[in-house]
Amino acid sequence: MVEFGGSTRLAYRSQYSGTRRPEPVEARSLRPAFAILSCMDAVTLTRQLIDIESISGNEAAVGNYLYGEICRLGYQSKKIPVEGDRFNVFATWPGHSNPALVFSTHMDTVPPFIPSSEDEEKIYGRGSCDAKGIIAAQIAAAERLRQQNLYVGLLFVVGEERDSLGAKIANEHAPSQCRFLVNGEPTENRLALASKGTLRVELTAKGRMAHSAYPELGESAIDKLIAALGRLRAMPLPSDPQVGPCTLNIGLIEGGRAPNVIPDYAHADLLYRLVGASEDLRKQIVSTAGEQVEVMFPLELPFLRLRTVDGLPTMIAAFTTDIPKLTNWGEPLLIGPGSIHVAHTEGEFIPKRQLHEAVEMYCKIARELVGVGLQQLG
Repeated sequence: MVEFGGSTRLAYRSQYSGTRRPEPVEARSLRPAFAILSCMDAVTLTRQLIDIESISGNEAAVGNYLYGEICRLGYQSKKIPVEGDRFNVFATWPGHSNPALVFSTHMDTVPPFIPSSEDEEKIYGRGSCDAKGIIAAQIAAAERLRQQNLYVGLLFVVGEERDSLGAKIANEHAPSQCRFLVNGEPTENRLALASKGTLRVELTAKGRMAHSAYPELGESAIDKLIAALGRLRAMPLPSDPQVGPCTLNIGLIEGGRAPNVIPDYAHADLLYRLVGASEDLRKQIVSTAGEQVEVMFPLELPFLRLRTVDGLPTMIAAFTTDIPKLTNWGEPLLIGPGSIHVAHTEGEFIPKRQLHEAVEMYCKIARELVGVGLQQLG
């Protein structure tokens, strides 16, 4: 079921210097002060969004806020259910429900929640660049384009930081005439030529418990796992002359019972950043890891080469996005303000200059890709 926009909404007080989660208030009591979107103050909107905690799995509050504000602007907004109280937000202008181009990014953030603050040059806080500042820039760009009689859609999804579940569900609701998806991630306002893929690998080793004073009576699962990880770390990985090398991160290791017990279980989670097809790499991983560990591949997001636009600077995205799960939304582009190097850090920020430049950049991309033909689609 898809819920369409109405007249009710939630608004949130911004607590710029506080540490508590923003508390919901009645929207009608703040309407004189909540002209954020109508005047398109991207800085203020970014701070409002940051101050609504939306760690993956807890996006309902920020979704309700965006849904209400976008409805108030006059857009026809939909809540697309995802899981429990989680939902995506999709918005189009009335009479233009089948846009040729859609701006998209995600509403969720990684933990922990960090409230907003700012100085003359930057906005700080969790999600400032990944990706709440991008949401603000995309809404502002959509409004500017609408004033020029160019109509784009807006898609804001949940779960990008965890499993891309929101994008997977959104793919079932793509407009039939959508030709381009402009996905927002922090690329410092440079178009990504390519985005590395993701291959998650799980290694599990089993052994036999024994008293640590008599190790010959047991069989150490940790020893087996360590040996397999050592071989995988030494294994040559593929490289692309334009994109760079495939990389490996051993992100989690667990196992054992106690220091005086020979461990009967050990487990590790690995993540490879892909620069091409994964079939040969998978075979190499299984062969190299060896027979003393079980190898599983719970998740893969493929490596992608992406569309570019003349006149814009470019980069290579070493990270993965929702794009592989949004295949029905047209040809993808990847670009947004902020740097991935500060995303997920305690000092995350977005430069105000990049935020404002992103608005014009998104408008330029829309005009270049669909131009005057955009307003004719409805």
